[in-house]
Amino acid sequence: YSSAVQKFSQTLQSFQFDFIGDTLTDDEINIAESFKEFAELLHEVELERSMMVQNASDLLIKPLENFRKEQIGFTKERKKKFEKDGEKFYSMLDRHLHLSSKKKESQLQEADLQVDKERHNFFESSLEYVYQIQEVQESKKFSIVEPVLAFLHSLFTYNNLTVELTQDFLPYKQQLQLSLQNTRNHFSSTREELEDLKKRMKEAPLTCKLPGQPTIEGYLYTQEKWALGISWVKYYCQYEKEAKTLRMTPTDQKPGAKQGTLDLTLKSCVRRKTDSIDKRFCFDIETNERSGTITLQALSEANRRLWMEAMDGKEPIYHSPITKQEEMELNEVGFKFVRKCINAVETKGITTEGVYRTVGSNIQVQKLLNAFFDPKCPGDVDLQSGDWDIKTITSSLKFYLRNLSEPVMTYKLHKELVLAAKSENLDYRLGAIHALVYKLPDKNREMLELLIQHLVNVCEHSRENLMSPSNMGVIFGPTLMRAQEDTVAAMMNIKFQNIVVEILIEHFGKIYSGPPEDTTAPPVPPPRVAARRHKPITISKRPLRERPVFFGASVEESGAEQLCQTPNGSGLEAPKPLHRSRLPAPRPGGDDPGRPPTESRPQPRPEPELGKLGSRLQDGVAKPAGRAANGVVTSPALRTATLQARRPAPRPGICGREGDCDGVPKPRSHGDKPVITRPPVRPPDPPCRTPIPPKLEQRPDLIAGTAEEMPSSV
Repeated sequence: YSSAVQKFSQTLQSFQFDFIGDTLTDDEINIAESFKEFAELLHEVELERSMMVQNASDLLIKPLENFRKEQIGFTKERKKKFEKDGEKFYSMLDRHLHLSSKKKESQLQEADLQVDKERHNFFESSLEYVYQIQEVQESKKFSIVEPVLAFLHSLFTYNNLTVELTQDFLPYKQQLQLSLQNTRNHFSSTREELEDLKKRMKEAPLTCKLPGQPTIEGYLYTQEKWALGISWVKYYCQYEKEAKTLRMTPTDQKPGAKQGTLDLTLKSCVRRKTDSIDKRFCFDIETNERSGTITLQALSEANRRLWMEAMDGKEPIYHSPITKQEEMELNEVGFKFVRKCINAVETKGITTEGVYRTVGSNIQVQKLLNAFFDPKCPGDVDLQSGDWDIKTITSSLKFYLRNLSEPVMTYKLHKELVLAAKSENLDYRLGAIHALVYKLPDKNREMLELLIQHLVNVCEHSRENLMSPSNMGVIFGPTLMRAQEDTVAAMMNIKFQNIVVEILIEHFGKIYSGPPEDTTAPPVPPPRVAARRHKPITISKRPLRERPVFFGASVEESGAEQLCQTPNGSGLEAPKPLHRSRLPAPRPGGDDPGRPPTESRPQPRPEPELGKLGSRLQDGVAKPAGRAANGVVTSPALRTATLQARRPAPRPGICGREGDCDGVPKPRSHGDKPVITRPPVRPPDPPCRTPIPPKLEQRPDLIAGTAEEMPSSV
């Protein structure tokens, strides 16, 4: 598993995003750099895991193996020697008892000396064997428990680092999710525009021909009247707009038929009313060569519209009258319409969820626009009445702004505004857009101020309507700004149009407080070929953690060291805490109540480490030093504070788990975990009288803490 994660981390590290366009938004930069951040996180987690596994070998397995080989193995050798010496002694004793008393005195004395010698060897072997058994039985109490405790220490340290890494990751995760949502919104907005562009580009070859080519060509059906009835004949038609010539070639040439290619000169073209014929998509033309009208049938409604447009045909207009050129400008009726819509939204719909994002019915929108822009009584519509819902009003406002002959922010300034939004300098963006706003014509700037002030008011209720400045930018970017030419490159700049509107909303107070000191915008940097390098959001650049020191400090340094509390409540020699932008939630009993807040994690008051003091105050127990996985010289003996939960101080009458006040176990309250205690077999020993080293004499606080908290069994 660890190997697979590390390979995955390497893949993420080497992965490169490719983007279309010459510039990336801030959100796209965050997304492009996210895989490298993920790779760093996975690498760090796996590094900690490998250290934990290494600690399992260094702190648990090897000490236990050494104990088995050195202590138990040595005891087995003592046992063999004891059994051998015992067998030798008892066999000699048997032979000695069978000696005859009639032997010489010198022989008996020599036999007695040999028996005494073997008895001495046997007693010495038995004492050494018993002593070794006693030593193993006593030393295993700490020599076996200490490695397990050390391994748990390293395991909880790994878990603690993982928790800290999670706390570091959460703010980054939230910011990246916001960038992903913004990018998704930009994608949705751009996709809609690209769909419209694709449709126009599919139709463009039929209406935009090279010089010398027909203006439009394709299949049409012609109504032919015969004596016995009416038939429809299929022709391939080519129309040249400048000469007004229509060439019609029949597709079904029958042998012997007189029909051939017809060259006609167009006089007029009129759409055929639907109720006057039982065929769809029909229109009538008049020519100089034929008397009367010729009825033609197109292949579809869109195809008929193209033919009539090429032939300058007369087509009734059923959609909104504001599409007429004289009503497409920013005139008084338009301002009145915008103000009424804004007033209606702010009065009865400013807290509506998804306001401006939710689309109204097209029929209702056209009905409202036709009524408001009626030439007979323009503006005579009460939007406060219950006849018009919020969706219809907001959709009508967006429809009006999008169908102006020129967008509110004008074609002339479009390129400069987009280039300003592409700048990686945030101050430059704001300054350039501020200056360009005051280059707008007076009516356009007035309309823009009216709209942006309204959008600011809507965004102030984002808790209710869920419409942030970024969401408003996605909606009104293509509405207030658009390129004059329809190209894919222009569509790819829609996300920067959204950023312009977002900046206007977020900095409305500064921009409309007055023109900048220098009304001319700073020189606009040229577009970049390569993506810019903008400092993305990151968590991998945070201060590095120092590795925890596993039980490697001496008692002389213990007075200067501080303990920190891990999530499981164990005291350990901690690495320097990470400096965070926010403090972790305080735990009961873990912090000093009177300590002022700092950027780093609060540390508890230094306390004496009983295991460390006890091991150092005893004589003759020094052991060879080893090296932990993190490169720190360590001692196999565990010298950490005992594991204790981070709880408030024990209540009077109930002693803590570490230092029992006496040898008798105390009753526990309901809810406390049961604690295994050994029943007393003898009175408690007097306090330890071991001489205090000179270094400790200089630390009265440690001496006092030792006298108060050291268990009586030390």
